[in-house]
Amino acid sequence: MRGNQVSLMISAPVDQIHQAISLISSEAGDKFTSLKKHLESRVSTKKTTKGWDIIKIKNDAGDEVDAVAPLIISASRRNDTPAHHDQWFIAGFKRCHLGVPQKIRYVSFEKARLIVFWTKDPEPILENLDNFDKKGVGYYFQYTLNDNESEGLEPNIPPLQDRIATFKKLSNKIGPEKVIWRFDPLVLTDNVTKEQLVEKVENLMQQLTGHTEKLVISFFRSGDYKHALKRMIANKINPRDFKPEDITFVARKIRALGKNFSMKVATCADKGDLSFFGIEPNKCIDDALIKRVFKNDNILMKFLDSKKTLKDPGQRKECKCIVSEDVGSNSKCANGCLYCYANKSDNALKKNLELIKKSEIGEFIVPQKHKTIIG
Repeated sequence: MRGNQVSLMISAPVDQIHQAISLISSEAGDKFTSLKKHLESRVSTKKTTKGWDIIKIKNDAGDEVDAVAPLIISASRRNDTPAHHDQWFIAGFKRCHLGVPQKIRYVSFEKARLIVFWTKDPEPILENLDNFDKKGVGYYFQYTLNDNESEGLEPNIPPLQDRIATFKKLSNKIGPEKVIWRFDPLVLTDNVTKEQLVEKVENLMQQLTGHTEKLVISFFRSGDYKHALKRMIANKINPRDFKPEDITFVARKIRALGKNFSMKVATCADKGDLSFFGIEPNKCIDDALIKRVFKNDNILMKFLDSKKTLKDPGQRKECKCIVSEDVGSNSKCANGCLYCYANKSDNALKKNLELIKKSEIGEFIVPQKHKTIIG
């Protein structure tokens, strides 16, 4: 094995590294013992509790570190990666790893087969989707499109009509089956009745027909996220909890709308059982959808068929999502949604956004020479 071949093998995918180890064993004798050990370390069988391999990478500082190498990446439940951290994510994809402040860990793209994006505004990342296409990495979007403009619940996102236009643009580009519409959460206030809420959903459903196959909803409950409730009240918005009769009314009406517009309706990690109305719990990271849309990805199909249980152990008990590795972190999202559970401290959010703005793009959203504020 020549020098240039050795260099290629060190950076090669794991299956090629296995071949290299075999070749070294049969041809090289003891001459390349250190190289063989290095390559063997790359294909360690060490795994995470979710079943992902743990591999060795070199971080930006040049240190060899452990990295999780998932097949499915979530970007992200904790912040709007496509809208505000698209350049960081694309740079990490090209580098082949990201640093994640949540629990301070590294995530490698070496084995990635699918990315699930969560966003209220995917426009910034649209021109970069070809980066994933060229590498054969699939993706779909969880697109939250709420009508809360009059209430001011989402102060830093684009105007409603712009977001509707972007939704249609994305759907036309990648297909309606890959764009899941979320009206999430549904919020009742002193100024928004259950009837008005249903009208908002109907108005959007009319405009999005043909551009998505599914609507995902949840109900805001003030007791679940007290910091969000406090933030809303501070902004002179008084949310009202849904009474059982309110949920019944909304569920019946939205399910009927879904039938009229040929759109499935599901709930996200909701504590109530709405199956009586024909509304089932959703899997936002969805093995059924993945098997249908990405059926030609043999690696993904093999993974989904090989596990006895796919439920993600890192999510809430009501969550039905299958396993993924989330690369986001709390208190990093600039959308400023008043109901947000991931921005637990306005002060932490402000400090983190200031650090992000003045820092060069690196492997971590907030460079580790600064202390990222999680609270």
